[in-house]
Amino acid sequence: MGQHLRGVQTLENEEENDLTDQDADAAASEAAAAEAASLEAGRLLFAANWGFLRSCLAISHLPPAGPPEVAFAGRSNVGKSTLLNALVGQKGLAKASNTPGRTRALNLFQREDGTGPLVVDMPGYGYAKAPKTEVAAWTSLVFDYLRGRPGLKRVYLLIDARHGLKPIDDTAMDAMDEAAVSYHVVLTKADKALPAGLVAETEAKLARRAAAFPGVLVTSAAKGTGMDKLRAAIADLTL
Repeated sequence: MGQHLRGVQTLENEEENDLTDQDADAAASEAAAAEAASLEAGRLLFAANWGFLRSCLAISHLPPAGPPEVAFAGRSNVGKSTLLNALVGQKGLAKASNTPGRTRALNLFQREDGTGPLVVDMPGYGYAKAPKTEVAAWTSLVFDYLRGRPGLKRVYLLIDARHGLKPIDDTAMDAMDEAAVSYHVVLTKADKALPAGLVAETEAKLARRAAAFPGVLVTSAAKGTGMDKLRAAIADLTL
């Protein structure tokens, strides 16, 4: 009798394990399908031609609130223009310069067919061969944009993978935390260097931040690494 009961119990446990495995396989398949759909949406979003819309030196120069917006911020030499060009697959869209700090306005880009989000290239911080009054004006412009743009869905904060987060990046994150603006850290130039433990270390720091989106995107504009995931993240957020 006891052996019979043990046999029945063993059979029931095996059936439960089979169901658990099937559930896990089904969940994994659904997750893989969802990721594939997200990557394809991102590819399609940026497969079209993109164009320069306008350059804004003041909040009043911005177009009326309309489509969702995503902004790109970072230190002046972080490779922002290069990454934006890689994002859209057009080498000359965002004007890269050998002189850090050249971007002194909010530069807006949009698909030429008018669909999809606005992409905003924000002035770089931390380096500027300009009078202090001009630097103060750029800083005020950025903060006004962060606080007062209702269509802003997220700021992608670019961090050079060779150096990681610096105190000036902490200052930028403080401003976004205070303004309750969601931001997602993107490591750039990962083809040149990606120190061991940098991703985990960065994610641990972000976990203590009020407005930081969890996780870190690792990219290389030169190699194309991670660009598909960045496109997918923007598509998920704005479409």
